[in-house]
Amino acid sequence: MTEAGLTMLNRTAENVARATPEPLACKVRGISDKGLAWLFISPTILLLLAINIFPLFWAIYLSFTNFRANRPNEVVKNLGFANYQRILGDQDIWIAMQTTAHFVFWTILLQTLIGFTLAWLIDRKFRGHAFWTTIILVPMMLSPAVVGNFWRFLYEPQIGLFAYAMSFVTRIPPTDIQMLSNVSLAPWSIIIVDTWMWTPYVMLICLAGLRSIPEYIYEAAEVDRASNWRQFWSITLPMALPFIMLAVLFRGIENFKMFDMVNLLTGGGPGSTTEVASITLKRQAFESWRTGYSSAFAIILFVAVFGLANIYVKALNKVKQR
Repeated sequence: MTEAGLTMLNRTAENVARATPEPLACKVRGISDKGLAWLFISPTILLLLAINIFPLFWAIYLSFTNFRANRPNEVVKNLGFANYQRILGDQDIWIAMQTTAHFVFWTILLQTLIGFTLAWLIDRKFRGHAFWTTIILVPMMLSPAVVGNFWRFLYEPQIGLFAYAMSFVTRIPPTDIQMLSNVSLAPWSIIIVDTWMWTPYVMLICLAGLRSIPEYIYEAAEVDRASNWRQFWSITLPMALPFIMLAVLFRGIENFKMFDMVNLLTGGGPGSTTEVASITLKRQAFESWRTGYSSAFAIILFVAVFGLANIYVKALNKVKQR
């Protein structure tokens, strides 16, 4: 900074000091660095508590009652664990959980395999790899609403390009390829879209893992005359495994909460074939107006995700420590 700039900065500081009332200035001088840090972050903490923590405790309270949001003037009764017992004994809820598990398993499997393969290819740094990396990342940058409507158009059997492409490969008439209304194909239509959209995210994490592997390890392996296949299984995959597991954790949590894509493409249909847990929760809360019941279901989902994530993180830490 120049001398003129320093002079102007000092004058500004002096003017601020003169304008500050003496009692306030004395209080500020007496605050430690730690106290000053808490002074600055406390508004943010209070805002986070108001947005996240309070709704959580409110939902826990409602889960033990018969409260209905469309009847706010009715007397609220304490039902104890009745809502939780009904949910755990409801066959439809377990079907929705199985559907959710089906989506989570296949989306994670496909995204991890394709994402790691793309990351491994891009890490080769071939000619034009930066351009292709940008092209691959485009789906991840789009809004879910845009992606849902875009793929809904592609899946149209009359004018959709997907039906004509499948017809060209399988020789089945395009009108017979009903991706969104066929009971067998509807779940896979959502899996395809989610894989197309979020594979680049997995690819980025895996690419970071591959780029973090030191080059001298590969040089030492070449000196020992290790083949490329041996280097991949003994160096690349083990050292990139923590990053792969991290990508699986992030995508697993997000896909367990999958709502927008299912709602846009099938709405849970045909029938209840694609009705994941989040769609069931929405119907109970905003169509049947069983607010207490849906709150209990939300708490069960939260505990399930939180518990599984904790177990997975412990396994991830063990892999990182090896």
